Amino acid sequence: MNNDTLPDTERILVVGGGTMGAGIAQAFLENGFAVCLTEIDDTAALAARERVLAGLERRAARNELPAAVAELARRLDVGAGLPARTDITFAIESVPEDEDLKAGVLNRLALAYPAAVIATNTSALSIDALARRLPDAERFVGLHFFNPVPRSALVEIVRGERTASRVTAACHDLVRRIGKESIEVRDSPGFATSRLGIAIGLEAIRMLEEGVASAEDIDAGMVKGYRFPIGPLALSDLVGLDVRLAIAEHLHAELGDRFRPPDLLRRLVGAGRLGVKSGHGFYEWDARGRIRRAADISV
Repeated sequence: MNNDTLPDTERILVVGGGTMGAGIAQAFLENGFAVCLTEIDDTAALAARERVLAGLERRAARNELPAAVAELARRLDVGAGLPARTDITFAIESVPEDEDLKAGVLNRLALAYPAAVIATNTSALSIDALARRLPDAERFVGLHFFNPVPRSALVEIVRGERTASRVTAACHDLVRRIGKESIEVRDSPGFATSRLGIAIGLEAIRMLEEGVASAEDIDAGMVKGYRFPIGPLALSDLVGLDVRLAIAEHLHAELGDRFRPPDLLRRLVGAGRLGVKSGHGFYEWDARGRIRRAADISV
């Protein structure tokens, strides 16, 4: 598909079409942008396109879209490799949380799109460490989106030591134009939201491990008592227990024992129980991502 027929539409590039990348692409489509979404090969690209369309269909079923799915899909190009375009204003990397992998992708983006803002969607990796491996760190920034992206209200803008003020200002404006709010933090381990979110999530896992309360009651306590939109254990399943473990290990190395991963989290990940994506975590999940029941955690 070629959307050159939409010359007045601002174009965003998203690299990586997994759960987060597809959600980022969907959020931009819903708010009037054209999106190029790229993956490693044609098979992965097809799967990424299906994720975006499925997300749009879910929103359409709840009457939450500004236009028909088919109309929004006209502004989506999905393929393998980076598109040879000169009109991309923001290039957002959303590949797995591996510094070497991200640095390689970001380098290619910086070289391919010399006029674009280059952003990484990371929840924990150091922006400054990545910036040291890039040719033009002034236009590099962290854009930390939250899962599920289309329904979340916040984007955390992470400013590196060399990030230009014009770039952070452009990011605040971009976030506003997709109907979300932004906060700005300087680069530090876990930024603001991941550090706080992981701290609550890890303590909830320890409470479950120690038999303080059931998974349902721990989550209900935070939802009903503190007005969390979702409990910390269900959220961990949604994010992915392997992702939670990787972030906890990173923060443990950077900030000390208060972020030491609980043994229960390690056991669940070791057993392949990763949450929604495997169907089993702290809860049992159906194919549509809905909780069926609390899981047996005796692994």
